[in-house]
Amino acid sequence: MDRKTDDEVLDLVGPRLRALRRERGITLAALAETTGVSESTLSRLESGQRRPSLELLLPLARIYDVPLDDLVGAPRTGDPRIHLKPIRRFGMTFVPLSRRPGGVHAFKMIIPARPEPLEPAPQTHDGFEWLYVLSGRLRLVTGERDLTLPPGQAAEFDTSLPHWLGSADGGAVEVLILFGLQGLRAHVRTDQPGSSSQAET
Repeated sequence: MDRKTDDEVLDLVGPRLRALRRERGITLAALAETTGVSESTLSRLESGQRRPSLELLLPLARIYDVPLDDLVGAPRTGDPRIHLKPIRRFGMTFVPLSRRPGGVHAFKMIIPARPEPLEPAPQTHDGFEWLYVLSGRLRLVTGERDLTLPPGQAAEFDTSLPHWLGSADGGAVEVLILFGLQGLRAHVRTDQPGSSSQAET
């Protein structure tokens, strides 16, 4: 199996840092203020124009709450377990299920039970989302649509449209989410007996 050279590993750090920052919803200006690293240095680091150093990566690892090995893509040796780090945002818990920078990201989203369901507060951002309800009843508001999805139902939508996810009845909800940048969509293939046709969404 081919091993990446040091230069190839370092070339992947910038895209990985950019993907982490966008995933966390942090601006370069806010990151510069928090880490003490100048905005121009962070920008050059993400674009690959500045080589990563331990001095630059340590504060970023702390801010993103990830091991330093994750920033440089170092393989974990001797331990086959996947170490998941939940992210808590908007009163919900997101468990990352994928570690690859860029492309499609997989999450398990957990919406806690509440005495009363929250009122929708739609937001927009670039990207495309595919979701599957594992348990509970999910309320999905996207554009003019207001839907209730029971377990086993799936949906996909352009996140540049105003959208909101929440519990339909105040109960806990667990959802599997695939999220990609604009133009990336989940492809669902269905093979039917006696037919070679395949459906894609």
